[in-house]
Amino acid sequence: MVSNEFLLTTLLVVLMPGTGVIYTVSNGLFGGRRSALAAALGCTAGIIPHLLASISGLSLLLHTSALAFQTIKIIGAGYLLYMAWVMWRDPNALKFENSGKEQGVWRVAVRAMLINILNPKLSLFFLAFLPLFISAEETSPTVQMFILSGIFMGLTLCIFALYGLFAHSVRSYVINSPNIIKMLQRSFAFAFAMFGIRLAMAER
Repeated sequence: MVSNEFLLTTLLVVLMPGTGVIYTVSNGLFGGRRSALAAALGCTAGIIPHLLASISGLSLLLHTSALAFQTIKIIGAGYLLYMAWVMWRDPNALKFENSGKEQGVWRVAVRAMLINILNPKLSLFFLAFLPLFISAEETSPTVQMFILSGIFMGLTLCIFALYGLFAHSVRSYVINSPNIIKMLQRSFAFAFAMFGIRLAMAER
């Protein structure tokens, strides 16, 4: 049985702005509806490996192996810093001219997946988070964890999609202002840089 506590906690966790939210919002503003939805879908797909690792117990490897954790952490932080650099330096970084085409949408989705896949702390989060809502009397804890994981992913997809679509709904107010576009681009670059630095400094 899925508790109200799990639903409320999951909702609060998903609503918290992070790299996935920033990336989805940026695509909603500058890439259109399809890019926003592709980003939301990619961010959701990016947590699947972490959920599977948590369910299978592979997250213990990250928790016990300093080398494994540090390796993934450095790669993930480097990727976020790279995205920050591209957004800061490239005046067309947020202008996805091909967002209406399949190739552009796939590119957005893949980037979104990498943002979450390369964050090792997600595996540790789910390893600590999901068991909190498994009853001691549960006869099939693995099945229950899959159910909770599915609900978490569903809420993530819905909330991120709403973030992206809302951003798209206000794009007409900012898209025609070069100064606002530049400010937003720099703000997104700064946010990615901060997330990258925070990840690089994270401890297990």
